[in-house]
Amino acid sequence: MRDRDGLVAPPRLAWVLVATLALGITAAWVAPRGLEADALLAIENDPVALADHALDRSFDAARASREIEEALAAGDADLANSFVELAQARQVALDPALTARVAAAVAEASTLTHAAGSFARGLVSGEPDDAVGFAGTALGDLFVFGDIRDAVREGMRYANGEPVDEIVLGLACVGLAITAGTYATLGAGAPARVGLTVAKAARRTGRLSADLTQWVGRSLRGVVDWGRLKTAIAGASLAEPAVAIRAAREAVKLERAGGLMRAARSVGEIEAKAGTRAALDALKLAQSPRDLARVARLAEKSGGKTRAILKTVGRGAIALSAALLDLGLWIVGALLTLLGFAASAKSATERLTARAIRRRKRRRFERARRRLAGMPAGG
Repeated sequence: MRDRDGLVAPPRLAWVLVATLALGITAAWVAPRGLEADALLAIENDPVALADHALDRSFDAARASREIEEALAAGDADLANSFVELAQARQVALDPALTARVAAAVAEASTLTHAAGSFARGLVSGEPDDAVGFAGTALGDLFVFGDIRDAVREGMRYANGEPVDEIVLGLACVGLAITAGTYATLGAGAPARVGLTVAKAARRTGRLSADLTQWVGRSLRGVVDWGRLKTAIAGASLAEPAVAIRAAREAVKLERAGGLMRAARSVGEIEAKAGTRAALDALKLAQSPRDLARVARLAEKSGGKTRAILKTVGRGAIALSAALLDLGLWIVGALLTLLGFAASAKSATERLTARAIRRRKRRRFERARRRLAGMPAGG
């Protein structure tokens, strides 16, 4: 297309300027999110950093107070205290009256009467409600009483044709098989031993996630000779611990239990650093052994604050999960938008420059034409 002077006219400048403005506004909105997405991808494998990032966006005094009130109403002094610790660590101010109520609830839960009853329930039933109850459960398993109780109970159900919880039975028998090793190494195998106990408790109380339940079931199928085990255990009793232990050792192939032991060790480490309920929360939240390992890393750094972190941000504390694809799209979108803005700005600059040059040329041409028109003929 040519103008009135016969020169090639550039595309309409207005459209270029509109496109540049639109891309600039879009880039100003997208670029910060792209940078944030890039920062998140950089800490993808650091659960402590992921938790801090998520807490920055979702944890404040109002959230902490609400969670503490709910925990106290549910009789969960441990969770309430975890939120108090998290608020203190993040310098979030709480009402002194509220923290006093938490301290009183913690003191009440620590009374001798409450502790004795909780310990006994954990020892006898294998379903702990708190750290003291878990101490009873763990003691029973360490001295094989708890594992034999669970193994014999499920074995008798099998013998009577009743439904059998193969997860509890398998974990109990693996526990029996490794207990001797725990004694022999003076406790070196204790984290895995404790982890198996927590996993059994989670399964019995419905706090083992569906994904982990499937994974544990697959693992146990490769570790336990079920036909041999159920037959042998069905003939044992609590009065014959040697029979149950021998049956477990003969049916359980510990050399195939590497993955199961690593997962159990992670659970044991969570329990040691953050407490029994944190370990149970982790088993309910985690979808794989990798998740458990990440929670263990988080618990190592966060200690008693772990429960509050998991309650506040959930899986956001240990994984990016499905958001990973969205993060990649944000990064790509930011790059494309910035490149588009740069190209559009370059084009607009070139067109503005060309327009200014054309105007100067046109003015010079007009002045020269006027001078020529004013000269006398033949001059």
